[in-house]
Amino acid sequence: MKAKSLLQISVVTSLEAEEALADLLGRLFTRSAVVYIDEETRKAVASVYCERTSEWSASRQTALRAGLREIRASGLDAGPATISARRVAREDWAESWKRHFKPIAIGSRLLIKPSWIKRRPRKGQAVVVLDPGLSFGTGNHPTTAFCLRELVERRDPGRPQAFWDVGTGSGILAIAAAKLGYSPVNAIDFDPEAIRVAEVNARLNAVSKRLRLRRQDIGRLPERGRGMYHIICANLISNLLLKEREKLVSRLRKDGALVLAGILKTEFAEVRRAYEKRGLRFVRSQVEGEWESGVFTVAGSARR
Repeated sequence: MKAKSLLQISVVTSLEAEEALADLLGRLFTRSAVVYIDEETRKAVASVYCERTSEWSASRQTALRAGLREIRASGLDAGPATISARRVAREDWAESWKRHFKPIAIGSRLLIKPSWIKRRPRKGQAVVVLDPGLSFGTGNHPTTAFCLRELVERRDPGRPQAFWDVGTGSGILAIAAAKLGYSPVNAIDFDPEAIRVAEVNARLNAVSKRLRLRRQDIGRLPERGRGMYHIICANLISNLLLKEREKLVSRLRKDGALVLAGILKTEFAEVRRAYEKRGLRFVRSQVEGEWESGVFTVAGSARR
């Protein structure tokens, strides 16, 4: 393979399976997968880029197919799961993503856009600049959009509000929170690469000094915490949400809201019951494909 080209390995999948597939590709190739949503077909395409053709080995091809079977077995609709591998020039790779990403407006108060889009924000609209090459979440996934809408809806400009982002990924929620005026803004992720990407994105958005990013395993946090956060977003698998619910709830203020995102809809009822038993009140949820996300507040709280 020519030195100036890359090997693009892509899988076409459904919207509900794109996060699971991106994670699978990241683990197999030890690098971040890039995901875009085709606005016409509403299919997701996850890709990794390799310097050497030898990286697309028979063992990796077998492991990728096995991983796709596991995704389906978990209950996710993986869609067509079409695998392709082709050589692309580096400059073609850099430009190709620009055709697929559009600005995302969250009401009149927040705009998410790639750096190459020149769209001007409305008066009073905060802007988050996020490029797909720095993946882990760009606002296209419905569960991320659900969290962003809650951040916008629950922001009260007349008072300070603290935000905790658990499983920050690209840092999109923490960055948006800082732009909207939440303070303090704290974010954690177990993946060191996610924290690296989030730090780059925070610098790109000039909010590095307005939020704190840490590599942290939620399982190693103290069981009880100070109830200091007005809003907490946790994008974790159901098992972790069930196991670590005390840590999340104990860090929530009595007038706060807990947003649990990206739960398989077949598992949401169990998560809901567990948090209601812990004293939270279920407010609402949203189903997108195989995913369900929900909002909870402290029982007896006047804030909805």
